[in-house]
Amino acid sequence: MNDVLWAYAAVLTGAVATYVWRFAGVMLAGRLQPGSAWVQWVSLVAYALLAALVARMTVLPVGVLDTTPLWARLLAAGVAAALFLGFGRTLLVPVMGGAAVLGLLARM
Repeated sequence: MNDVLWAYAAVLTGAVATYVWRFAGVMLAGRLQPGSAWVQWVSLVAYALLAALVARMTVLPVGVLDTTPLWARLLAAGVAAALFLGFGRTLLVPVMGGAAVLGLLARM
């Protein structure tokens, strides 16, 4: 199988896996209590995985991000975290601000 078919197969597999879990979530959503221990545990695991991914991308990046200095990545992450806390814990402003800071610092 050539590289293009492998890429399509990977995207299709990822989409199917994503939609299977989304479907299961829709089916189970009415039966789960938001404050239950199970839901809190799943939420904490999701936050931990996201934090680990962000830390990995910041400290040990791969690809083009690896060409930026560590201090620039850490400063951009710090700005994004400050914006997150300062703007009522929304995501749009911190993501855009952190990306802008990283883009500006990468050009230096």
